[in-house]
Amino acid sequence: DCLHAGDACSSDDTCSPRLRTLRQCVAGDGSVKLGPGARNQCENAMTALLATPLHGCQCKRGMKKEKNCLSIYWSLHQSVLHGLSLVESYPYQPEERGSDYVRLASIAAESEAAAVNRCLDAAKACNIDQTCQKLRTEYVSACIQPSARSGPCNRPKCSKALRKFFDRVPADYTQELLFCPCSDTACAERRRQTIVPSCSYEDKEKPNCLAQLRVCKADYVCRSRWAQFQYDCQPWEESASGCKQGSHAACLLSYTGLTGSTITPNYLDNSTSNVGPWCSCVASGNQREQCAHFLAFFHDNVCLRNAIQAFGNGSDLKTGAGPPGPSTPAGDRQGPQLSPS
Repeated sequence: DCLHAGDACSSDDTCSPRLRTLRQCVAGDGSVKLGPGARNQCENAMTALLATPLHGCQCKRGMKKEKNCLSIYWSLHQSVLHGLSLVESYPYQPEERGSDYVRLASIAAESEAAAVNRCLDAAKACNIDQTCQKLRTEYVSACIQPSARSGPCNRPKCSKALRKFFDRVPADYTQELLFCPCSDTACAERRRQTIVPSCSYEDKEKPNCLAQLRVCKADYVCRSRWAQFQYDCQPWEESASGCKQGSHAACLLSYTGLTGSTITPNYLDNSTSNVGPWCSCVASGNQREQCAHFLAFFHDNVCLRNAIQAFGNGSDLKTGAGPPGPSTPAGDRQGPQLSPS
């Protein structure tokens, strides 16, 4: 991973100064620090580091020191100097979503009702799993506990607890809670309340989407989750799945990775399965089209829509996490193009 690659580079007399130079290049005042020959220095450092293990390094979602790992990744994969930015897919190692639903199935089998309520069964399953029950209790408590400083909702604390839950609890449990199918508004509201929207999602007024995205991209973890979501949920009308990468499971996994960030998505209402972040494009000015494109990645994304529907009707339960991420150099990848800012 990038932590090991960074340690190896730091202990190498040739690699270490080049990495320091590159980090100055991506800093806001890098060209000032490096002087008149900044561009050549940055290009030389970038070229040299592309031939080291740093180029192919990745991080594991939810890992210890995740932010440190991602800072190393983005040092190489972003540059504010024209002509040096790379096209990337995402910094995370591909994850496999488990397909062992034995415990969930056994709980469902206990229900004598003709129509199984998968949302209720998912809650029961979480309650009998020690890790799921513990971390779910933690985030609910963090999201409903009033604070003298933050008022009725301590959003940063709530968001941190939510990220911990979705990163550490197996997807078998988290996805059943979040994507279980509903046929009535009471069920849909319970599903929408999974992430405690009154604290983690909603606010008095909807902020501008691009402002929220800028805050996200300034944070290594959020920027990386957004990059992975764009890659794994990239729509492709010509694909039977609707996904360019061909995996509903990978799309849902990357979607849950956004939970607890400034662009946390959730269900928009109690009558549909439409999802999106809590933001608006009203005050976007001449960036209205760019803002609409951001929202469309949630509202009009055939890959994401099909993934949620497939999970709900059971056709995706045994789907793996899809093929491994591309092994080609980052500059040759065909993922979404991310702006460095």
